[in-house]
Amino acid sequence: MTAELVRGQNHPLSQVRLEVRISAGTPIVAGATLGDDSGRIHGVERVAHPGAPDLPGIEVSRQAAADHRLAVDLDAVAADVHRVSILLALPSGTGGPIGFGSVAAPFVAVTGLDGAEVASYTITGLDAESAVVALELYRRQGAWKVRAVGQGYAGGLTELLTDQGLPQAHELAAGIQEAVALGVARSVPAPPPRTTDVDRSRQAAASALGQDQSGSPYGAQATQGATGPYEGTPGQAPGTPGSSDPGSGYSTDSVPADPSAGTEPSASSAPPTGGPIDYRHPRRRSTAPPPPPTAAPAQPGQPTQPVAGDATGWSMEERLYNQVWGMFEDLARTTAAYRSAVDFADTRRENELDQILSDPRSRIGGQADAAREAARAKYAQLVEQAQQALDRDLAQLTAEADVVEPALPPAYARWDNPVWQAYRVPMEMPMALRLGDLHLPESERLRIPMLMRLPLERGLWIDSGRTGSSDGSFADSHELRRLAMESAVAHTARLLAVHPAGEFTVHVVDPAGSGAQALAPLVRAGVLAGPPAVGAAGVADALGRLTQRVDLVQMAVRGGAADSLPPGFDASQQLLVVNDFPHGFDDRAVNQLRYLADEGPAVGVHLMMVADREDAGGYGPLLDPLWRGLMRLTPVPDDHLADPWVGHAWTYEPALVPAGSQVLEHVLTQVATARRTWLR
Repeated sequence: MTAELVRGQNHPLSQVRLEVRISAGTPIVAGATLGDDSGRIHGVERVAHPGAPDLPGIEVSRQAAADHRLAVDLDAVAADVHRVSILLALPSGTGGPIGFGSVAAPFVAVTGLDGAEVASYTITGLDAESAVVALELYRRQGAWKVRAVGQGYAGGLTELLTDQGLPQAHELAAGIQEAVALGVARSVPAPPPRTTDVDRSRQAAASALGQDQSGSPYGAQATQGATGPYEGTPGQAPGTPGSSDPGSGYSTDSVPADPSAGTEPSASSAPPTGGPIDYRHPRRRSTAPPPPPTAAPAQPGQPTQPVAGDATGWSMEERLYNQVWGMFEDLARTTAAYRSAVDFADTRRENELDQILSDPRSRIGGQADAAREAARAKYAQLVEQAQQALDRDLAQLTAEADVVEPALPPAYARWDNPVWQAYRVPMEMPMALRLGDLHLPESERLRIPMLMRLPLERGLWIDSGRTGSSDGSFADSHELRRLAMESAVAHTARLLAVHPAGEFTVHVVDPAGSGAQALAPLVRAGVLAGPPAVGAAGVADALGRLTQRVDLVQMAVRGGAADSLPPGFDASQQLLVVNDFPHGFDDRAVNQLRYLADEGPAVGVHLMMVADREDAGGYGPLLDPLWRGLMRLTPVPDDHLADPWVGHAWTYEPALVPAGSQVLEHVLTQVATARRTWLR
């Protein structure tokens, strides 16, 4: 199970021989410090760096590089070492970027020796800092844990080492940079840009805004350093502090962590110095994957023909996953460029009209009429340019979606995809799962699959409350509850279908039995762990068993005995589907539910709730953390999802089984047959 950490979050480590993999998109320095229980280091011999890369239990890279692999053996470190801090720094004197705010957000992953990720962390929120403590591996009650730190230092390595109590911080920092300078010729550059892909959104920004705006913050900078969305020049993802997207017109110096919080357009934002900025999502990279398939050559002057799997990745599944994310980001940015261009044209027109009105000599007469007509004509011309650029990019994205959709594996495919007709239970869990589709008002026809990484790291809340659908229609309360349960069943069936036999177990709590009709396909197929629990007693029993499971696994992991659970222990992933909450729940059951939502995902216990938040209003703020911790999905199209990069409100459409289709019964029959074979 991979835990994607946020700043300050920790995760237990069940093994002591590890690798720390770092990907930054630009050459950086990687090192490690060995500290005591308070985090202080007692001498330069406790710092692993390019000039002294080997310490007991730690081995780091000897040079600056875009990607690093640090070897860690926690059993081999000295007994008085309680913290191993992983530090990153930008090399000085090389003409490169001077602050992490002008490069891609570094991605750090802790893996086992087999390459399986244990925990990962994307370091966002940096600006002028040139050194950062990325992670720390620390002892707690005899066990090791990893914590996401992300503490940056504008004073570089000197300030970082001084903060950790090293008296010789200045001398050591200078020595590290000298060692890096000696090895800079051997530095590993960022991977070259793909020849078959370009950053379409930045092209949209440049062409949509036109030459007249070169003096504005949206001008020629938008076309400089354009690269593919996976590789290329160092950059920063949109929505991370310190970035300014000339294509979208958004200044994101104070972007909140909440994905639903957007930003306001700023006309004074300018790209930071230290190199061109790339507005890529920080996760769209891999260390050294095989090259993607080559697209068919296009005729001169024509766009490259799209190819399914045209992205980096070790497997076709990973390539398709990265390609879908690329399509999402390209649509977000090209739409942001269009909206920014229209806003600019509107602002320019208003300013010109205000200027005309402010001069008494030009308020009346033929001169005023001509000036007003010129302002309106220029506005229409700029909007038309923006629309043409948007239409061109949407046509290319739509062509790509038409190629990609039929090639998707079952985990990523819609229920009406023919791939389900040949479905067989897989031998291993996929990277991600499709929860529905996303689209924007400017691109009604274009649908981007909404993929969530597996294993689930947060629960799902299927909202059965009243909401207006994106087409303006409304459903009554009874209809919404029915649709919400059907949506939950479809999600549950897909989760069962994409896991190997015996590796995913589903429990259902339906206190009043109101979901019996929607749950019938799951019950008939025999794919549930048992009949849906009903009544208060059934709720208490189901929650009690899963709570005990979480406690047991947590104790085993903390004690370093994750492989020594009792005989017959079901090690599969567990999903609890709760219908009609809060009916049948007392205060104890509510607290257990919150505990499962908070602690369950880390040990393989997940939650899917079908509920109307208004119905639970009697509990007051007690349930607010629960709602915030779950991903809200709706049973009807609704524009409630927002991304933190450019602030779009995306319309979500649930992944429902087409009316009259037998695909659900076919898939569940295959799952049930495989489970019976596995249990023999």
